[in-house]
Amino acid sequence: MGAENIYLTREGYDKLIKKLKRLKTIKRRELSKEIGIARAFGDISENAEYTAAKEAQGLNEKRIAELETKLAGARILDTENIPKDKAFIGATVKLKDLDSGEEFEYTLVAEVEADFEQGKISVSSPVGKGLLGHKENETVKIKIPAGVLKYKILKISR
Repeated sequence: MGAENIYLTREGYDKLIKKLKRLKTIKRRELSKEIGIARAFGDISENAEYTAAKEAQGLNEKRIAELETKLAGARILDTENIPKDKAFIGATVKLKDLDSGEEFEYTLVAEVEADFEQGKISVSSPVGKGLLGHKENETVKIKIPAGVLKYKILKISR
């Protein structure tokens, strides 16, 4: 199976590279050390510490492989060619909820970069999809499982 294209911001790409480097260096050494300590406890066939350390090592290797696959298919967005007046990946969109009057901002990112606590939502999420292609001062209605959201786009920035 080949790597599919994943569009990332420069920041998101750098973050994944940093995470991969940490998993391949620091985490691998830590897990190898844990396996060595657990092996010293004796018979590995009945050694829970050894089994747990080997499972953790396997999970770490799986995460490394997943990140390498994502990075192999990663395309860094060239923001020069993306319209600045429309909501597309990489844009920060300031919204007003027309029901509550609340104002907030979301940055539209690829799924692998999404972090709701940081205000980064995926362009493949219902809200992200609903905002794509819209301009400032437009009102958008976005259908979500809980109903319909009505937002006014106050500002789009990059």
